[in-house]
Amino acid sequence: MRKANSLLALLPLLVSACAAGPAYERPDPPAVAAGAFVTQSAVADPAADPPDDWWRLYRDPALDGLIDRAFAANTDLRVASANLARARAVLRESRAGRLPSTDLSGGISYGDALQGMGGGAGEAQWSGNAGLSVAWEVDLFGRVGRAIQAARADAEAVAAARDAVRVTVAAETTRAYLDACAAAFTLDVARQSFQTSNDSARMVAAQERVGSAARLDAERAAAAAATARAAIPALEGQRQVALFELAALLGGTPADVPEAARSCAVPPEPMAALPVGDGAALLRRRPDLRQAERQLAADTARIGVATAALYPRISLGGSGNFFRSESVQGSDSFSFSLGPLISWSFPNMAVARARLRQAEAQGAASLAAFDGHVLTALKEVEQALTIVATGQQRLDALGEAQVRSEAAYKLADLRYRAGSIANLDLLVAQADMLAARASYASALQRLSSARVDLFKALGGGWQGAETAAAQ
Repeated sequence: MRKANSLLALLPLLVSACAAGPAYERPDPPAVAAGAFVTQSAVADPAADPPDDWWRLYRDPALDGLIDRAFAANTDLRVASANLARARAVLRESRAGRLPSTDLSGGISYGDALQGMGGGAGEAQWSGNAGLSVAWEVDLFGRVGRAIQAARADAEAVAAARDAVRVTVAAETTRAYLDACAAAFTLDVARQSFQTSNDSARMVAAQERVGSAARLDAERAAAAAATARAAIPALEGQRQVALFELAALLGGTPADVPEAARSCAVPPEPMAALPVGDGAALLRRRPDLRQAERQLAADTARIGVATAALYPRISLGGSGNFFRSESVQGSDSFSFSLGPLISWSFPNMAVARARLRQAEAQGAASLAAFDGHVLTALKEVEQALTIVATGQQRLDALGEAQVRSEAAYKLADLRYRAGSIANLDLLVAQADMLAARASYASALQRLSSARVDLFKALGGGWQGAETAAAQ
């Protein structure tokens, strides 16, 4: 008896030892991928990892509130959460394969189906029947276990995909808000430029009326004012587009643009040095890498499912049936059966082997996809770091150009009023100043968007998704 108990205790180990297919091992990324980023600049701090809620680095309460609203109502996040719920339901279905399957049936009927069994010809009577069948698959070769592993990895991959959507929602909401703020800033610059050009045009027109300025100078000044005015509608349209994009990200209609975004006049900036961490932290943080790795785990488990199909499938089952009829008094019948059932596609294994080769090919493709995602993640971060660094340098240079062009315009205006230079020289100085203002505003918008690209490439913002989804 003790020996029998020992064998029963070892049975699960024996079964697990027979699990078909390769055992999954998490792939290791290249060693160089875990080191510091290649691009080094004054705008990035490699010693600190970006915080989970990186948008709070902007220190803008309005932006914080918009991100919270987007997490709660964004339609893409709702779709991703529903997909995750479905994947978890599939996992529960796979786990049910460990349990016996049961089928209970019963019925009652009225008719003359029992002629010749004691009832008269055409005599109707009541009859009833009931049946119960139970079957349990002996997972000798690990088919059920591998299927559960695949379903679990699929669910984890879908969870990572949901986290990737959360990263995108945080980044794009921030981008839309910053674009609206930058468009408002650029629009204000354009209006100031038009005001300057219009004032200059009125002054030259007045001089032309009294004969102290030529008609050519008046037309040139009016053309410059019209050109400055022409930039305003396009910038107003850009601002509206950004506001509508923000409303959609918040799960609302174009009429639901938040007032906080409408009132933003200057795009906020984060701290001087952006925390970026290193490659090792990046590989742990990016949800798309986790999704690719979990997909590889699922496809590896499916190789085991396909391998198990090469071996017999054994089930233990039993069934019982009961029958009773009014016309057969005292003759109720009951039958039952117990025993194993073995099914095997031998000797024609062509289909099973073809499916195994398909699963192995899919596993190889998933491994290649994982390696590709690692390379893409590193590339995106390095590109974003480069764009932010060069964008900051360009913005600093344009800021200096704007200051100097404004000083040059003031000097030119004084000299023109004193009569020491021609109106054409004043218009050239004015055009240089307006171009410098517009270039600075445009560079500020691009740099704001580039910072968002960097944070998005770093993969932060998905942490806490379970808590947010439960609210």
